[in-house]
Amino acid sequence: MEIALRAALLGWLAADPALSAQLNAIAEEAPARTSLPWLAISASASTDWSCKTAPGREVRVALELQCRGDTPDAAAALVSAIEARIESLPRAQAGFAVATVQFLRARVEQRSESRRAILLEYRFRLMTV
Repeated sequence: MEIALRAALLGWLAADPALSAQLNAIAEEAPARTSLPWLAISASASTDWSCKTAPGREVRVALELQCRGDTPDAAAALVSAIEARIESLPRAQAGFAVATVQFLRARVEQRSESRRAILLEYRFRLMTV
């Protein structure tokens, strides 16, 4: 289910016209030759979340946004749009259902050359259908 969720999440984010217009890539991992800004899944992990009647998984996904900006709020609107899109992921997916989506934490790091790395971590609880 973890791999299916990753694929569904990337497809959902890429299908948003506003995000696609603002980001040069929405990828499974950090793109090697793409100019900023881009968004990628940096890590994920899963654990059992089954119940008596159906198998389930709890999947934690960390997404990394790489962009440019000298001020702390340089990417605030873009981050808000990404968060809103993630939280609106359709609950019914092929082979599984999303029971809950929960924001866990964010981390922002200023890097050289006005680069910013913004990490967004979410928890998804999934049930097979």
